[in-house]
Amino acid sequence: MRATRLAYTAVLLPIILSTAPAIAVPVLQPHRAVYDLSLDKASDRSGITGISGRMVYEFNGSPCDGYTVKFRFVTQINANDTTRLTDQQTTTFEDAEGKTFSFVTKSFVDQDLDKEVKGTAHKEVGGLKVELDKPERNTVELSATQFPTQHLVELIGKAEKGENFYETSLFDGSEDANKVMTTTVVVGKPELAGKDDPELPALAKLGSDKYWPVDIAYFDESEKDGGEEMPHYRISFKLHENGLTRDLMMDYGDFSMTGKLVNLSLFDPAPQKTCNQ
Repeated sequence: MRATRLAYTAVLLPIILSTAPAIAVPVLQPHRAVYDLSLDKASDRSGITGISGRMVYEFNGSPCDGYTVKFRFVTQINANDTTRLTDQQTTTFEDAEGKTFSFVTKSFVDQDLDKEVKGTAHKEVGGLKVELDKPERNTVELSATQFPTQHLVELIGKAEKGENFYETSLFDGSEDANKVMTTTVVVGKPELAGKDDPELPALAKLGSDKYWPVDIAYFDESEKDGGEEMPHYRISFKLHENGLTRDLMMDYGDFSMTGKLVNLSLFDPAPQKTCNQ
């Protein structure tokens, strides 16, 4: 279900320039967020009659030391007369300069290991080199792009400037880790949570912070044929300026699901320092 990409887009950060401390970098809050998942709607063609589950996202790191993400996405899917339990577990590390991105994802179906993808992506002149260890050793050459932390930091930066629409690209190691996705991003005007916001109890002291409504559509670069493209999927969410995302809507075409923030733990941020010392 492309859960890895969803989680990254739903909780990260702009371009990390650790060697240039004079340039402001968003202060990203290390945290652990828990979301309850449920079915929004499903077409008859999907065969899906119900979805429930939970997503847990843990973010740690700093502009000097790089960023670590641990993510788990568990769903129970009811389709016709069958029930399937899926469990995706992902750990990634993105270095402070945004040049190297390592990832490992294990996917389980009904508690049995279904797939494991592990590798490292390196930025090179004019492109991206992905070295895969699993499911088998392989090297993939892709077009130049950015990693998840850069992708969201860019988003926060553009939102702060009032930019409402832009297009960019992303590699996040999801699925078979062999694609760069083009993303079109729509950012709404900043808002404040209302007293009737169902996620307000989980937000606690962050409840008075502003957020932006964001919608992102994902397109597969390898499928461009000159005609009008339909996105592989799209997500919408509320983005806080410290990197927290909530009120998720994940649309996969034949079905969509929601993710509501139910628990939030804030960790102490890393001490601020000059990164090149």
